[in-house]
Amino acid sequence: MSNTAGVETPISNTRGADIGRVALKTLKRFGILLAAVCLAYGVYIGVTLLRGNFHEILPGQYYRSAQLSGNALGRYIDQYKIKTVINLRGEHVGTPWYDAEAAASASRGTTLVNFPMSALKELKAADVQRLLGILKTAQQPVLVHCASGADRTGLASVIFLQQVAGVDEETAEWQLSPIYGHIGLPFLGPYAMDTTWEALEKVIGLDS
Repeated sequence: MSNTAGVETPISNTRGADIGRVALKTLKRFGILLAAVCLAYGVYIGVTLLRGNFHEILPGQYYRSAQLSGNALGRYIDQYKIKTVINLRGEHVGTPWYDAEAAASASRGTTLVNFPMSALKELKAADVQRLLGILKTAQQPVLVHCASGADRTGLASVIFLQQVAGVDEETAEWQLSPIYGHIGLPFLGPYAMDTTWEALEKVIGLDS
């Protein structure tokens, strides 16, 4: 019969167990913190989209938004004296959202420019140059929008700030960020907007 009385647990084992418990607690706390951050961001984006994701980027020059109702668009045109609305969803005559937008713009003498593009496809070089031409020649103040005002609008906003308004590259790139609802991760479809901008950076000689 073996006698285990007086046999102590090795100190190394005790320390190992303590470290394991601390690591587990740390992971749990990190998980809770991460979940809280995700929840807070989700609420922020939800509220932002409900309000039309409208932002004044350069006062008197450039504004961005999600798809607005005809009434909301009219109010913003009146308030900010918008001269040009650039619709990145393309022309869709006969659909309620497009007809309301066209009517709100026309009734106020605001020019509506339609430029179709997808948030899930990288723009070809020729299309990027066409978009840049529109942004350069549009009468200001300009309001640019897509459906959510996050991805396509983010790309157009980076291009406008950097190439038209002369804002520094680092500041301009904040237009493609979670602040406006854009998540620039390589495994997500809208990352095509990031790769489009990176390709343009090389063409115009900016550090990417």
